[in-house]
Amino acid sequence: MHMLPRTLLHYFFHGRRSPRIPVDGVSVSSFRVWPTDLDILRHMNNGKYLSIMDIGRFTLMQAAGLVDMFRQEGWYPVVVGQTISYRKSLNPWMKFEVESRILGFDDQAVYIEQRFVRPDGQGVPEVYSRAIVRGRILKRSGGVVPVAELIEKTGAGSAEFTVPEDVLAWGQSTRLPSTRAHAPSIW
Repeated sequence: MHMLPRTLLHYFFHGRRSPRIPVDGVSVSSFRVWPTDLDILRHMNNGKYLSIMDIGRFTLMQAAGLVDMFRQEGWYPVVVGQTISYRKSLNPWMKFEVESRILGFDDQAVYIEQRFVRPDGQGVPEVYSRAIVRGRILKRSGGVVPVAELIEKTGAGSAEFTVPEDVLAWGQSTRLPSTRAHAPSIW
């Protein structure tokens, strides 16, 4: 299934019905591995994980009550960096969930952790894959929403966030120059 129809189906039939969570809560999105998600090895393609993570982040925003606030402010999120590690394969027709939560902020961005999970033999969620996403919030009128303003308007200042030091180091080491800076591709 193409991602736009899948995203809309998820938005109307799952995301809008998700229970409200605090801004530092964990959002859970349910999925199934469809044949269109598979690669030649007959497990979910690594690129599909990233696309499904988009849906999981949108569900997180819905559940935390951020979608309407972002619309009112004229803001929208963009991914500026992400890293993902794979532990077990997701195979055809398997049901799985994506757990998403905001880890916290640095001076420029918000960090989100997302996990692909399935129940183990005892019904406990087992991690199949884990990703860290670094995102920025942009203004439709142009420019970037300062992190301090984002924290203030979302109520995130009253939440307990802890971005692990290794995640902050990864975020710092993988930053690209500003869009206003020159960035030649020289090997």
